This record gives sequence, C-alpha cells and structure tokens, in this order.
Amino acid sequence: MFKKSPIKLLGLLFIGLVLLVGTTGSAESAKMQNIRVTLDWTPNTNHTGLYVAKELGYFAEENLKVKVVQPSKTTAVQLTASGRTEFGISHQESVTMARDRGVPVVAIAAIIQENTSGFAAPADTGIESVQDFENHRFGGWGMELYNKIIRSVMKEAGADFSTVSFVNLGMTDFVTAARKGMADFFWIFYGWQGMHAELAGLDFNYIPAKSLSETFNYYTPVFISSEGVIQKKPELVEKFLRAVSRGYEYAAKNPKESAEILLDHASELDRELVMKSQKFLSDQYGKGVDRWGVQEKSVWTDFTNWLYKNGLIDKRIPVEEAFTNEFLPEE
Repeated sequence: MFKKSPIKLLGLLFIGLVLLVGTTGSAESAKMQNIRVTLDWTPNTNHTGLYVAKELGYFAEENLKVKVVQPSKTTAVQLTASGRTEFGISHQESVTMARDRGVPVVAIAAIIQENTSGFAAPADTGIESVQDFENHRFGGWGMELYNKIIRSVMKEAGADFSTVSFVNLGMTDFVTAARKGMADFFWIFYGWQGMHAELAGLDFNYIPAKSLSETFNYYTPVFISSEGVIQKKPELVEKFLRAVSRGYEYAAKNPKESAEILLDHASELDRELVMKSQKFLSDQYGKGVDRWGVQEKSVWTDFTNWLYKNGLIDKRIPVEEAFTNEFLPEE
C-alpha cells in the first residue's frame, strides 16, 4: 500500500471540504419553495393545466412545491389579497369589483380566451331567445351581476324585464333544478354544466353570453395574485406562470392524458364528464391567440365600462392596474 504524505492528505481534505460546501450550496439554491393556489370552485377541467403542471414536474423544475387549496367561506380573491395564498383562480368580474373596493388583486393570466358561459333552458320551456325570458323564472346564485345582464340583454331586445322572477338555487346543480322545475332558465358554464346536462340526457337550449354582446365575452376564469406578491416577488410570479403555462399547453394538445391526470388528483369526479369536458375545453384554452394566458386591454375596458354603467362598481377602475401580461412566458 502507498502511504500519503501529510501535505497530500491536507490537500485531499481541502478538496473534499470545497466539494462539500459546493454541494451544500447547490442544494440550498435548489431548495423547493412552498406556495399555495386557491381554486374558485371544486376541481374541474378549468383547472386541468394546474394539475398537469404538478404531475409532470413542471413546478418542480422551477423549484416550486404547490399546494392546491379549495375555497370554503373565504374566496380565492380574499385569500390572495390577504397573502394567505400566493395565487388563486377567479374571474374578471370578481377582480374588477374587488379592485373597485380597494382590494389589491391582479389577473395575471386568462385560463380560457373566450367566455364559455351563458343561458340554458330546458327545451320544454320554449325559451330559445332573450325575448322568451319574459314571464319566466331565472334560477341563479343570487348574484346581482346576472340580474343586470338579463336586464341589459332584454332591454336591448325590447323585452319586458319586469316580468322575470328570480329564484336563488344555492348549490343546486342545473340538471337537478331543471328536472324538478325549480326555475325556467339558468346561467351555466357550458364546458362543465352543459356537458353534464348532455350526458344526463337533458334536452335544453343554450344561448352563449358572447353571442348577445361582445362585452360579455370577458375572461372567466383567470389566475390572480396580489400586488404585494407581484411587487416583492416578481421572479416567483414568472416561475409560477412558466410552469402553469406548460401545463395548459400540454392539456390543449393532450385532452385524454390530461383528463386522466385531473382524475388522479380528483377521483371523486365523474370520469365520463371529465373526458367529455376536457375534449371541449382543450380547444378553448388558447383559442385565437399566439400564447396561452394573454389578456387584451379592450376586453377589460369594455366590461369595466359596462359594470360601471350598470351600477355594479362605483368608478371606472384603471384597467391597466387590474391585469398584466408582464409575467407570461414569451413563447
């Protein structure tokens, strides 16, 4: 055996110490950052890209460990604004009305480019147009927004809004409420509730909101963050959106595989509904734009003006402060 001199031993110890420090430093720099994302509702195909980014390691590649939180009595807007969650999922109307009240939330990406919600009515009600709303009952969640939309579109069509009555359905789903005759027409998100109704064999007519006015083709849903996170941790916002955009791009190209991922994370969901819904929404995520998530100022301006005109906000908020494309990946 060869004997090492004291000088050589000291050299080896020094090299080992350098390697140890280097490894520790690398591990420290690669330390995962825990963040939370609060949903707007229970898991569904609006959220698929988020779960894809978790499952396929896109968040991990950005050194992010994401916990998905379901809202309870506290909304995603409230939790995000208060700093209890770094990111959330909400809707353009909710962000606008929140900012009108001084709540510092900002939309950082549009999950779907066009509004896929609208009015639905069982075929046997005979409701096929806005004029047919007369003398019928609207079933909703008790939100003034939809009442004002109905008033607006009926006025435009020369119909009598005063003949419409309103029923608060709470959490009752569209199919159940329709079959039990709890109301005559409803506001639904076609990509989920409409698909559910089709699978259930419910014969219904559908009037897309965007077909009534371009003003109603607003962004719903959107990812949000707070002004505090955006100002203090811009690199975090960039990393989050870089990962989540990859998730939605994957879901857009691979509806079946991404639906399976959503089902793995939310096994309580109906498999047939998830598959049908995902096939529809995968075509909607980036429809008409070059990159997922981008938002247009004109969309924010038009709908903000409508909200102000109809008394749902007290002032015309500066829309350039309500949304940003700054942190979206360039490609």
